[in-house]
Amino acid sequence: MPNQNTENLESEYFKKRVEEQIGWYDEKSIHHQKVYKGIKRSQIILTALIPFSAALVPTFEWILYIISGIGVLVTVLEGFLALGKHHENWIEFRGICETLKREKYMYQGKAGVYSENSEFNFLVERIETIISKENINWANLNHGDNKGGK
Repeated sequence: MPNQNTENLESEYFKKRVEEQIGWYDEKSIHHQKVYKGIKRSQIILTALIPFSAALVPTFEWILYIISGIGVLVTVLEGFLALGKHHENWIEFRGICETLKREKYMYQGKAGVYSENSEFNFLVERIETIISKENINWANLNHGDNKGGK
């Protein structure tokens, strides 16, 4: 019977903890990637319009206002990227997602570190370490942001 309980515990842990965390990090990584690439595409298009618009200034003086507006918009978009840390979050969340997947598959295949120690508690310890490191990094970053604002 203890073997059945262990299997249920493993199944529950994989479903409720590992798969949920993999899904969460995957979803957040995709979100940040889309936002980052969307803003960067917009910046590329807008900055390419500046020299084109500048060529029209001798004919249409009001184009100067448009050029100025484009410059302001590019700067604001860059600020949104920096504030949202979309590139950093995309890369970090993707890395954590792939690390969690790797741990899961290595454990299931009894490979790597799990070839010698395939005990379930060893897997749990490694998974929770991966997740807690990210949580600690997040807390430190946010604590640092709040500290600077006081």
